[in-house]
Amino acid sequence: MGIDVAGRGIAITATGLTKVYRNGPVEVHALRGVDFTALRGEFVVVLGPSGSGKSTFLNILGGIDSASAGSVLFNGQDITRLDETGLTRYRRDHVGFVFQFYNLVPSLTALENVALVTEISANPMRPDEALDLVGLTARRDHFPAQLSGGEQQRVAIARAIAKRPELLFCDEPTGALDSATGIMVLEALTEANRATGATTLVITHNAAIREIADRTLRFADGRIVEDTANPCRKRADQVSW
Repeated sequence: MGIDVAGRGIAITATGLTKVYRNGPVEVHALRGVDFTALRGEFVVVLGPSGSGKSTFLNILGGIDSASAGSVLFNGQDITRLDETGLTRYRRDHVGFVFQFYNLVPSLTALENVALVTEISANPMRPDEALDLVGLTARRDHFPAQLSGGEQQRVAIARAIAKRPELLFCDEPTGALDSATGIMVLEALTEANRATGATTLVITHNAAIREIADRTLRFADGRIVEDTANPCRKRADQVSW
């Protein structure tokens, strides 16, 4: 594992990452030789128009899609070479996911939704500890239907971080929310990143969110066309939507 000049280790590295989808005789190039390195604990915002390759990139890093070519190194192992059993173990032990839609189990309380993950994790935090991190201690016994959209998304974040993942991947986590609720979700994500040290990648269409990141990637036509460090991170409640 490499070390950056500030002494922070490298969390994950992609080299020559390529994805080609075939639809009959037509080839769609979703990723075109992407190179990328994230440091441990880094908070990265990923921007770009629909179809630019953002979600494909995140899904391959997270082990829920396969690459056509290239490599993804995590803890010295190329996850693109893992079989399904290996990928399942990688996702279970090392990766937390947050999506635009919350995917909570309707018949379980907030606490029980988080506990689902902790029961299969090697070194989980307590479910109530994860809910406290996202500010939902008082809502722990509520069912999803009794929670607002922002509260449901924060339960989803608590569920993702409760297994103490090294990697936290979020695909449009505020996409279905209004600005005030979205800010609360971003506050939960930045607190989760700070408290757990998970390397965090957040896909968004909202360019203003880049202000809370350590670094911003911009995708276009299957490539990273901009990789910009942010010298002065703002708090989520300082972002102008």
